[in-house]
Amino acid sequence: MGRFSIIAYTFGILFFLVSCSFAIFYGYKVMTHELPVEANTADKYQYHFILVPEELDNEYWRLVEKGARAAAKEYGVLLEYVGPKQANIEEHVKTIEMSAASKVDGIITQGLSDEQFTPLINQVVAKGIPVITVDTDASNSNRLAYIGTDNYYSGFLAGKALIKDTKGKANVAIITGSFYANHMQQRVKGFQDAVKQEEGIKVVTIVESEISRVKAAEKTNQILQDYPGVNAFYGTSALDGIEIAQVIEKYKRQDQIYIIGFDTLPETLEYIRKGTIKATVVQEPFQMGYGAVKMLIDLTEGRQVPPIVHTNTQIMRLADLQKMERDRLEENQ
Repeated sequence: MGRFSIIAYTFGILFFLVSCSFAIFYGYKVMTHELPVEANTADKYQYHFILVPEELDNEYWRLVEKGARAAAKEYGVLLEYVGPKQANIEEHVKTIEMSAASKVDGIITQGLSDEQFTPLINQVVAKGIPVITVDTDASNSNRLAYIGTDNYYSGFLAGKALIKDTKGKANVAIITGSFYANHMQQRVKGFQDAVKQEEGIKVVTIVESEISRVKAAEKTNQILQDYPGVNAFYGTSALDGIEIAQVIEKYKRQDQIYIIGFDTLPETLEYIRKGTIKATVVQEPFQMGYGAVKMLIDLTEGRQVPPIVHTNTQIMRLADLQKMERDRLEENQ
């Protein structure tokens, strides 16, 4: 091999190694959801906050994001919305760790699991970065504030609504988004406490959907096979109620089975109009996002904020939805 060939060969190897290094580096950034901000962009804003949702493309979390972005625009804050594409607690934790390492001015996130989130939040706060929990609290951590639903109360409301609508007689299956997440546990506990004194109501099974449409549908199908006497479902996440309704309609049993779900996603509202979902728990995700950003600004500027702010929670049935739509129509005329 000639001298020129050796040089060319060596150069080719070096080029290949450098290319691989860049590919791995940027692949790592994408995989871990790190979205670096241009220095020039960051300099235009007084504060840089991160909102870490349970999963990026969840419609409920997009409403939280919408509220946060509205406040960020109003107060001149750079807001990044980063996290796992699908619910994954390890990726969620990594995103928070990376946000803290980049020395942002504040972090908004959930307190999904005491075991993993309490020490993590404590570490972040110890570095001087304020953390606000939203939607799901981490009450045992050093988070500076929580804004969101009182999840135990929302589950209790759901139980009372089911008692009223079924006249105190139902065999209930509960599909919950997660067994480990604090807010899901509280929604189940509140519901159970609401119905436990009702002799005619039995909770026959509790299963987990893992915040997955596919699994929620699979679990609904399985419950109908394993528990033919089930005539009521309670879904504790936004997607659970939707998928329960879809399966119930497939079997044409919407007139026989009562469904109460969570949240007011467009599909949920459509199922309420059709009568498949009889009731849903209404939360205020937009207000959660908006309020979290405002609270972070106050904390950063040395103002005190309440440690707990519970956003409004109520039950919506068909009559409530129809009234809301009439009121909205009148306002726009």
